Amino acid sequence: MQIRNIFLYSFLFLGLSFLVSSCVKDEGGTISQTYTIEDYEVVSAKLNLPNNTIEYLEVDLPPHMENSGFSIAGGNIQNHGATLGRVLFYETRLSKNNAVSCSSCHAQANGFADPVAFSKGFDDQDTKRNSLALGNVRFYYHDRGFMWDERAESVEDQTRQTVTDHIEMGMDNWSEVVASLRDEAYYEILFKKAFGDAEITEARLQTALSMFVRSIISKGSKFDAAMVSSNLSFLSGSPRLSGFTDSENDGLALYMNNCNSCHGNILFLGQSAANNGLDMNYADKGIGALTNNSYQNGVFKVPFMRNIAMTAPYMHDGRFETLEEVVEHYSTGIKAHDNLDFKLSAGGFNFTETEKENLVDFLFTLSDFEMATEEKYSNPFK
Repeated sequence: MQIRNIFLYSFLFLGLSFLVSSCVKDEGGTISQTYTIEDYEVVSAKLNLPNNTIEYLEVDLPPHMENSGFSIAGGNIQNHGATLGRVLFYETRLSKNNAVSCSSCHAQANGFADPVAFSKGFDDQDTKRNSLALGNVRFYYHDRGFMWDERAESVEDQTRQTVTDHIEMGMDNWSEVVASLRDEAYYEILFKKAFGDAEITEARLQTALSMFVRSIISKGSKFDAAMVSSNLSFLSGSPRLSGFTDSENDGLALYMNNCNSCHGNILFLGQSAANNGLDMNYADKGIGALTNNSYQNGVFKVPFMRNIAMTAPYMHDGRFETLEEVVEHYSTGIKAHDNLDFKLSAGGFNFTETEKENLVDFLFTLSDFEMATEEKYSNPFK
């Protein structure tokens, strides 16, 4: 009888231990736990990660984004992979001397852009161009490349090139990255959760980082709220959105009539690479420097407009510090370059002062300031 009771108590204890390590109770009910007690002690010693699965895959999009016709571009997202990618995004050991991380040039508070014209690389050298903002790339990059000169074909390719760039992160090769992370206990746990075993490889590193970057979604701007309250699924004509001021609605009308052809669609995507008349002679030839095609001199990627109020300075060289300066360029400053995009005219649109103010007011509605503080995109390191 005593032996039987010992077995019974042991069984109950093991069952209770399993339940404690796999779930907890809160006001909303039972929440599944991601890590065992032992693993979570290792993870939480250095990382601010919750012991429940962070949701990156299932995103509730407003109807106008859900019906935009765009889907995830290249590769899928899974929650544990994106969580690992988040840690890697803020990991300075991806750089030659542990000086910078991806987040050094793509700050969450700035819409995953950099608030200076040129970022600082691992050896304190200036990068060649302004850091493009990250966000909504799962919609944005389908048939056009990454970076200002579009030389990267995918998020993975962009990651690969950035880490081994001699100015940006300075690694000689990805084997150095693998070696720098291999002995870190929490990476063994995170890789096992993401990929089924603890092996760290170049392909897995790039996949996880790409999952995180693709998970960054901007959907909570004033514009998005106005579209929902106005019950619109697309824009056409001269719409007036409820919740907008008269100035913002007038700016929207100006945008639709003058800017939409290059930064169009409900997601405000860049339609193609273009020359927008910044200079008559470009010190940086953009895509033309890669192709040696004179017809592509001064041609650069057209960026998306979401979060534009957070991503100053603007243009490939960060020459404009404010949106007012950007609008003034398109109003009066467009140069008659030989490769000027056919949708633009030398001189500019000649906006009135009131129209300039209205356009800037509208552009501010495209920024999702909640995304800029959302915990699942933030620095997880303690």
